[in-house]
Amino acid sequence: MHYRRMAQLRTAGDLQAHRKALGIDLPFDEQIAVGPDAPLAQPCVLRDGTVIGNRFCAQPIEGWDGTLDGRPTELTRRRWANFGRSGAKLIWGGEAVAVVHSGRANPHQLLLNEANLAPLAQLRQVLVQAHAERHGSGEDLLVGLQLTHSGRFSRPDPDEGLQPVMVYRHPYLDAKFNVADDAPVLSDAEIRRLVRYFISAAEMAHSAGFAFVDIKHCHGYLGHEFLSAYTRPGPYGGSFENRTRFLCEIVAGIRACVPELQIGVRLSAFDTIPFTPDPETGIGRPVARQDGHSYWFGADTVDPLQIDLTETIQFLTLLGDLGIELVNVSAGSPYYNPHIIRPALFPPSDGYAPPEDPLVGVVRHLQVVAELKKRFPDLLLVGSAYTYLQEWLPHVAQNHVRTGRVDCVGLGRSMLAYPELPSDVLAGRSLDRQRICRTFSDCTTAPRLGLASGCYPLDEFYRQRPEAQVLAAAKDEKR
Repeated sequence: MHYRRMAQLRTAGDLQAHRKALGIDLPFDEQIAVGPDAPLAQPCVLRDGTVIGNRFCAQPIEGWDGTLDGRPTELTRRRWANFGRSGAKLIWGGEAVAVVHSGRANPHQLLLNEANLAPLAQLRQVLVQAHAERHGSGEDLLVGLQLTHSGRFSRPDPDEGLQPVMVYRHPYLDAKFNVADDAPVLSDAEIRRLVRYFISAAEMAHSAGFAFVDIKHCHGYLGHEFLSAYTRPGPYGGSFENRTRFLCEIVAGIRACVPELQIGVRLSAFDTIPFTPDPETGIGRPVARQDGHSYWFGADTVDPLQIDLTETIQFLTLLGDLGIELVNVSAGSPYYNPHIIRPALFPPSDGYAPPEDPLVGVVRHLQVVAELKKRFPDLLLVGSAYTYLQEWLPHVAQNHVRTGRVDCVGLGRSMLAYPELPSDVLAGRSLDRQRICRTFSDCTTAPRLGLASGCYPLDEFYRQRPEAQVLAAAKDEKR
């Protein structure tokens, strides 16, 4: 299908006409304000008095450039230094860091344990130092660490493929990823053991200097899967209380061990059924329904293609009751419905052509966050899916912050090639069009091939690396 490229929308009139043609509501500001009173330059102040210096947030990246034992490399340190130089004052983890080897999403993902604690502490220091050198004091910089277990998408060992750690048997995902019929499901005792791993990791993160930890509940990983464990029996499945028990036990343990450590949650606020490429067109389409059960958190139980935020609202209410103020809102999963989580014009190697104009997907994210922010004014909400807006990212971001639809603007893949975008916007400089992410999806395709994380099309550093040739050859072969 042909969709108009965002780079072709050169004027506000172009964007307005495109928005109207799509029938979507996308408010934006034509002029970007500069100076200390600019909306995007305004600080956020948490309940405990912590000051976050502006409204930009560096989102966590799932790295493919650590060592096999889970330590950062020079490539990892370069990426974290770029996050520091970006000017964003909220660093949401920098990286998805596994709490146990069996929960790593790939053999080169970072792993938090005693042996790796010092290198991870140094990694944080690299970021903070780079920020201070470029932007002065880091007193209003808040740096956290995303703690993760990849659950059914765990691939911890080289050449071993998928080694799923599952909360329950999921007929759609078991079939899509060829999970063996006799593959085990986590026992209650194993879940309690994983709770202890998260608590221990949080203690180590605190000792390494991180101000908060994110207990990851998004993108189909372990925490997120608990939220849809409607069919699991016992204390960790079925009722909402049981499906959130995993989170509550981790939070209680962290509060008991390191009460001064702040806690955040990155949440897939809604999910939907897996999509697969049409064999003739390559355009993504939802798979056929298999039974009457619901397997999707934040989706309508009858029609999972429709969003239902009833339990999402219940979950954010629980976060407030737990004293959790930092909430990062995402959606879906890159493994089975990538157009939902990362609206993009060009699909990754294991994806499909977008079934809708990607701008429609962006607006879906923005509207959900705005609705949640309206209901939860006391939570600090970070929004996602801004990258596809490209040149219009600052204009939309400023409008949504200015009008109270969101607190912070989360930037992920766009920072790989253009980490200075936040500081350029805040300083009133024109954006560097040659470095703006065009959603080529190579940053996803490369890791799918086992290559290091990076933006190969736009970052000269990665364009000159040997992996770039491997990536290009693989793409040519697929064509």
